[in-house]
Amino acid sequence: MSKVMKIAAVAAATLAAWMSPVSAQTEIQWWHAMTGPNNDVIVKLAEDFNAAQKDYKVVPTFKGNYADTMNAGIAAFRAGGAPHILQVFEVGTATMMSAGGAIKPVQAMMKDAGETFDPGNYLSAITGYYSTVKGEMLSFPFNSSSSVMWYNKDAFKKAGLNPDAPPKTWPEVFDAAKKLKAAGYANCGFSTAWTTWLNIEQLSAWHNLPLATKANGMDGFDTELKFNDPLHVKHLEMLVELQKDKTFDYSGRTNTGEGRFSSGECPIFMTSSAFFSAVRANAKFEFGNAPMPYYPDVAGAPQNSIIGGASLWVMGGKKADEYKGVAKFFTFLSDTDRQAGLHTKSGYLPITKAAYAKVKESGFYKDAPYLETPLLELTNKEPTENSRGLRLGNMVQMRDMWSEEIESALNGKKSAKQALDDAVTRGNVVLRQFEKSVSR
Repeated sequence: MSKVMKIAAVAAATLAAWMSPVSAQTEIQWWHAMTGPNNDVIVKLAEDFNAAQKDYKVVPTFKGNYADTMNAGIAAFRAGGAPHILQVFEVGTATMMSAGGAIKPVQAMMKDAGETFDPGNYLSAITGYYSTVKGEMLSFPFNSSSSVMWYNKDAFKKAGLNPDAPPKTWPEVFDAAKKLKAAGYANCGFSTAWTTWLNIEQLSAWHNLPLATKANGMDGFDTELKFNDPLHVKHLEMLVELQKDKTFDYSGRTNTGEGRFSSGECPIFMTSSAFFSAVRANAKFEFGNAPMPYYPDVAGAPQNSIIGGASLWVMGGKKADEYKGVAKFFTFLSDTDRQAGLHTKSGYLPITKAAYAKVKESGFYKDAPYLETPLLELTNKEPTENSRGLRLGNMVQMRDMWSEEIESALNGKKSAKQALDDAVTRGNVVLRQFEKSVSR
């Protein structure tokens, strides 16, 4: 073979390799809101999927906090550049549902792509939140959590409290917090993150009280808020009173104050079960968690908690082959062993019944009972219209309003009753605006 022919042969081989299916991978863009150790989980999942097959490449991109990520995805869709997968926090469900052609329902996508998908395989407490009233799943459950009470066992011992018997009721929490404060925790007996999620949304579900009419918006957007009832008023009044001497100390609207627990400053802290990875990494003391406290004078309490966290929405307007790649990725995520591993490492809930059963049967919870706490809360009782979840439009805007009113009560500018009345009134205005926008 001549030198020229050899060069031509090499060039042809190079061109063939460049045009091969390996080089023609279909990229799947995944926008998310995870930081720290949870961002590492996202990256690892994408890497593992990419290594497991050659046709698709999942590319994860951090887009800011939950609200920023959802807004970025919606804006990108309008501009014609939406990702394939968008991570959206649970209270963005109504907004995404109303987006029409901006989304591709996950159940329909999986069917079209020929992937086996049975909603019955997933934990009902999770899937119910992301399904229509007819049972069609709209988004894919991903990092689900619920609210729990974290507590410092070393601090309990110091204060003469039993570290193996945490408080069960709110009066018991108030009493324990006073003893902890007297034992040296002067700046904070207890606190909460996500102030509206913990002190309005979860409080309502846990006590089987309506947050809003129409099953908290699950049965229609023409809903009205109802959380200015006597229990919510009493609860806020207690927080206002206890903050005067820092038995309770406010830690902000989001989860930026969680470090007050892992640093040892606040020995009792109510927040997400997903706080686990940060506690494990940073706490220099023995810790535990327990179900959220309840008021014992409320008949039937506790009921069941509702989920937090986020799900994965598939954006509209993509090609069939791209949807096939997304569907294969979701099948990959649903693998029982993978879900069991994600649960035990990250603290987020396993999304499938098989994964939960596998972890439970392994005896894992005997040494790490704190990871089962949110699952036991979610399944404590069969959900009612008041505890299935909530589906209210413009929740990011409303949560800010509600937080403003809670802060006005804590700062002594309004009574607890006036603050919650105003929160309801302002929120109802937002709901009517949202209702008009989706009915056009």
